[in-house]
Amino acid sequence: MSYLNFDKTLLINLEKSLSKEMIRTNRVGTYNSTTLIDCNTRKYHGQLVMPIPEIDDANHVLLSSLDETVIQHGAEFNLGIHKFEGSNYSPNGHKYIRQFDCDVISRTIYRVGGVIMSKERMLVSFEPRVLFKYTLLEAHSPTTLRFKPFLAFRSVNKLTHQNDLANTDFKEVQQGISMQMYEEYPHLCMQFSKKISYVHQPDWYKNIEYFKEQERGYEYKEDLLVPGYFELPIKKGESIIFSAGISEISPRKLTALWEEELTKRNSRVDMFSCLKNSAQQFYKKESDNTYLLAGYSWFGARARDQFIALTGSTLSINRMDYFNWIMETGISELRRFMNGERSGFKLQAIDDPDVLLWVLWTIQQYAKTTSIDDAAKKYGALATEIITFIRSQNHPNLFLHNNGLLYVYGTERPATWMNAIENGWPITPRTGYVVEINALWYNALKFTAELSRTNGNEHGADLADYQAEIAREAFIKTFWNGTYLYDYVDGDYKNCEVRPNMIWAVSLPYSPLDRQQQKSVLDITTKELLTPKGLRSLSPKSGSYRPTYIGGQLERDRNYHNGPVWPFTFGAFAEAYLRVYKQSGKSFIDRMLIGFEAEMKELCVGTIPELFDGNPPFKGHGGISFAMSVAEVLRVLDLLKKYENEIIG
Repeated sequence: MSYLNFDKTLLINLEKSLSKEMIRTNRVGTYNSTTLIDCNTRKYHGQLVMPIPEIDDANHVLLSSLDETVIQHGAEFNLGIHKFEGSNYSPNGHKYIRQFDCDVISRTIYRVGGVIMSKERMLVSFEPRVLFKYTLLEAHSPTTLRFKPFLAFRSVNKLTHQNDLANTDFKEVQQGISMQMYEEYPHLCMQFSKKISYVHQPDWYKNIEYFKEQERGYEYKEDLLVPGYFELPIKKGESIIFSAGISEISPRKLTALWEEELTKRNSRVDMFSCLKNSAQQFYKKESDNTYLLAGYSWFGARARDQFIALTGSTLSINRMDYFNWIMETGISELRRFMNGERSGFKLQAIDDPDVLLWVLWTIQQYAKTTSIDDAAKKYGALATEIITFIRSQNHPNLFLHNNGLLYVYGTERPATWMNAIENGWPITPRTGYVVEINALWYNALKFTAELSRTNGNEHGADLADYQAEIAREAFIKTFWNGTYLYDYVDGDYKNCEVRPNMIWAVSLPYSPLDRQQQKSVLDITTKELLTPKGLRSLSPKSGSYRPTYIGGQLERDRNYHNGPVWPFTFGAFAEAYLRVYKQSGKSFIDRMLIGFEAEMKELCVGTIPELFDGNPPFKGHGGISFAMSVAEVLRVLDLLKKYENEIIG
């Protein structure tokens, strides 16, 4: 049996099947996403969802759904399914599904009486086009297929309703039609590899519901336009291909295009291969630039997320090409920022205080993968620029104090990754000396000294080492409370909440803590924060602990960093654990990975979401596929593989 396989028993159970989603992307921002049974439950779901920069920076749903009907002896069996008011699902096509798997591409097997049909789908690489392949595996009498496209032509952030502005006219194209519902949108060309008949009967299907949006407190009903239907006969053993894209294609090329695209796909046979495929879905090329998206379905490219996730998403899966392209684009924007520009960046939140420090950590990971000589030659100058920029007090919210530590203002605007807000104000107002920022600062100084020394700049190296020692002494004096580290310190106020941020002071290649302090921090982190899905964002012993990520926007924001588990923190935890326990810690980290492997068949198959509830059963929430989550688990897998041959110091 294949690794990602789901049988009839699960698929016909709506409570289970509707909770499992899938997503595929094409590395230029286009994606295809829905549930395993093709019932959309989010406004972000759709068979063809793509960026349209001429309109705005959001993605847009063009083709929401494609309903298939099998016709034999005049009897119609509709394979589609949509949710309507009152938990009414129609046409209940899920009851015909016998199997779903996605080892290479997604495949659904339907059985209708004596008819057995497979449906496969994929996105075309670097082109906004989705392909569906239907194969009639078994049939004992003449069979006809009917297809009804459900059109949205809207932003993923909105819902559409019947209106008089929608253009319901169509144009004929080769073996299909083209439609443009609104002038600002491109034409959607829907074509088949075989001659079809098309009946134009424009109609609005009203009040289709997306219960995931209802759960989140958003508008959740919309109307979708069905322009008509396509029909064609199909014989046993025959395959037909449906294409939806914003340009016309020769139907004769569809079979060859399918086969060509299929050769580019890799099998998903274990957790590593699933996450490797998932990591590459975050790549996004825009003209000559390349970014790493923070996740799906609603995230863009965010600076902090990109540099934290870059190692696992590229170096850990042998994609040095994408590492170089993404770094080249990122460095270009970083230098513009350091040169005084304060707007116009594709990398969102590039001015967050810790971004530059994560950049240096990323270069440090590159040095581990290649060599310190290579890193010094390629990125030594950039490292010096970053340290000089910070020393010169040029950052708008990163201030070097006389004690050698970095100070940030986080009361009016979030200064760290714990960035939820309420009425414009940070919910977790971490301000002053922040523990992970200063651990990163010490690490950055030591690593820059190493790069400078490698490049023959002994004076620069000595200066960085001297400053690092000042920062280290101040770090211990400021944050160490005898058992663990304060989360942040501002004047006389010392925040003693047990949060995962202190783990980076143990995991970073250059730690400001001694061995005993490292073990003490690790012990309390393990005892109070560790779960099978990563580290809780706050200890259950805290009076502010809110472990479930449910409810409306405000409730979810209040809980966001006050209890739920953030899986990306597992990367730092695993590194810290191996640093303290060395070879004897390997089996424990191996066992902890079982919790992530279980997620390969949960919220979004083959990937890891943004966060989980802080208490059992640790249900997944947030972005269904999150770059930092995927990348840091990949980095741990790579770390363990390297650990077979060497002991980490």
